[in-house]
Amino acid sequence: MLVRARLCFYERVLNVTRANAVVYRSFGAMTSPVFKDNEGSKVRGGGGVSNDDYFATVHHISNVVRRDIYMERTLNKMCISRIVNSELVYRVLRNCCHCGSESFRFFNWARTQHPQYDPTTLEFEELLKTLARTKCWETMWKVAHQMKTQEIPLSPSVVSYIIDQYGKHGLIDQAVELFNRLKNFNCPQTTEIYNSLLYALCEVKNFQGAYALIRRMVRKGGVPDKKTYSVLVNGWCSAGKLKEAQEFLEEMSQKGFNPPVRGRDLLIDGLLNAGYIESAKGLVRKMTKEGFVPDVATFNSLAEAVCKSGELGFCIDIYHAVCRLGFSPDIDTYKIMIMAASKADKIDDAIAVLHKSIEDGHKPFPSLYAPILKGLCRRGQFDDAYSFFSDMKVKGHPPNRPVYTMLIRMSVRGSRFVEAGNYLVEMTELNLSPLSRNFDMVTDGLKTCGKHDLAKKIEQLEISLRGI
Repeated sequence: MLVRARLCFYERVLNVTRANAVVYRSFGAMTSPVFKDNEGSKVRGGGGVSNDDYFATVHHISNVVRRDIYMERTLNKMCISRIVNSELVYRVLRNCCHCGSESFRFFNWARTQHPQYDPTTLEFEELLKTLARTKCWETMWKVAHQMKTQEIPLSPSVVSYIIDQYGKHGLIDQAVELFNRLKNFNCPQTTEIYNSLLYALCEVKNFQGAYALIRRMVRKGGVPDKKTYSVLVNGWCSAGKLKEAQEFLEEMSQKGFNPPVRGRDLLIDGLLNAGYIESAKGLVRKMTKEGFVPDVATFNSLAEAVCKSGELGFCIDIYHAVCRLGFSPDIDTYKIMIMAASKADKIDDAIAVLHKSIEDGHKPFPSLYAPILKGLCRRGQFDDAYSFFSDMKVKGHPPNRPVYTMLIRMSVRGSRFVEAGNYLVEMTELNLSPLSRNFDMVTDGLKTCGKHDLAKKIEQLEISLRGI
């Protein structure tokens, strides 16, 4: 029964494929002018064929490649020889990026059945990445040797990607082998490739090998970049080797290879990535006591991690400390700090941070002032919240639907049903459709406090909007 069911399924798939193939037979009798897709890339379709028809064909071929066990036979019956070119093959390979063996079969079909098709570096590299992603290592090497035979060099970005995939699967020997064989493929050992091999070594906790690789890189004339330091420092910090990371940064500084950002920032990032929040906090405290200011990206990462752990007070204190030392926040810093201060019930601090952002030239937008509104309502200061909201409507970006929804909900919780009803009406005037439950909670509240006429008006407003 199971075999019969499978045969019936494949027969249905084949029948659908045959039926759809009729649509594309018209491509075979047409010439192939060039037109552009939405991305601006040149693609070739049949004469007079629209972009939609061309991409529908690509999508159909991709489905055949992914699902049809008789792929080659089905593709031959589709009569698409006239449109098989580099653009089409590349797009199909990209659509089938999680199907390694199927993509290889399609690539071979395109080359063997269509002598006019001459594969370019783009298709070869896309296929290599797909085979590496799906762990088809032997097939990947076959394709690489085909490129070598045709004197097509491997690009550093593709080699870097393959080494990353080896590292993710713990195949460090294969990663080192590829690194050592790059000369045979006419590919230079760039900093990008060194960084990928460093990542692979750190993934298997081979820090001694990673350190030796750094020394070799310097000896060969390579120049470490920010990622070089970050990979190794993150690896050491994740293994709890903070001392080794510090010694490494000091040694590289003495040799004249200074990181693009200060070494302590890298250490803080590494500790945060490894989950050592307390150690990162201690390092920041030490920096500020010595008069040093962390990098803005590093501070944002620390503040966000500390806020998630619930230590809002520390986040606010360290913000004030670094600002006294000349720290220059960006818009992400303001968002994090306003949220932290509002949650910690320090509304005055949150408003001060908002005013600081305005002084820096940032126009307030909902995600900046919404936490302050919520904090004021939570404290029961509804009049202050409504006044603040009115100011934001004039000075900042117009409120969006989530802000109105939050304000209506908080007003209802505070038994400010009339104000909630007014904001409900205001939403509709701005073409912001309120949620059904907003209408329900407002009308129920108005009826509870005896405002039946106003409740009836809100119900009629909902009826006019919903059409019920």
